[in-house]
Amino acid sequence: MDIGEKIKRMRIEKQLTQEELANRCELSKGFISQLENNLTSPSIATLIDILEILGTNLREFFNEIDDERICFTKDDMFETEDEDLKYTFKWLVPNSQKNEMEPVIVTLEPGGRYKEEKPHEGEEFGYVLSGAIYLHIGDKYNKVRKGESFYFKPRANHYISNAGKTTAKVIWVSTPPSF
Repeated sequence: MDIGEKIKRMRIEKQLTQEELANRCELSKGFISQLENNLTSPSIATLIDILEILGTNLREFFNEIDDERICFTKDDMFETEDEDLKYTFKWLVPNSQKNEMEPVIVTLEPGGRYKEEKPHEGEEFGYVLSGAIYLHIGDKYNKVRKGESFYFKPRANHYISNAGKTTAKVIWVSTPPSF
């Protein structure tokens, strides 16, 4: 295992410069550079500190098995239903709440609506697969039809509803996960 290369890759994935990583770990930028180029080795305590800043631990770091799944089947998906609000919610990626974005499919029966979400950091994107929906943001709303999409920063309460006579289906992606 190339420890230096793996630390460098993880640092770049976290969008940190060598100097930012060094400052967070109370190390010098030169030490991080030497570490990434395999010119020095950290103590176990220092490595633990670096890995903590990079969002991992020793066990995960040294686990050579790359078990990150990329493709998912219908069997991997999870679905819930709310009969009162007349919607079905399907998580497309298992454990996606651990990721930076969370893709779901929301199916709204005629007269249905998804629960109102509070303002939060991040962004929301949706694509209407069938039917038409109303996207409610604060006290405003927009009609979004089949084949159309929406994208917004959730700075106000928001939800989708189906005022039509046919079922509506929407792919909805939230970052960070909020569903």
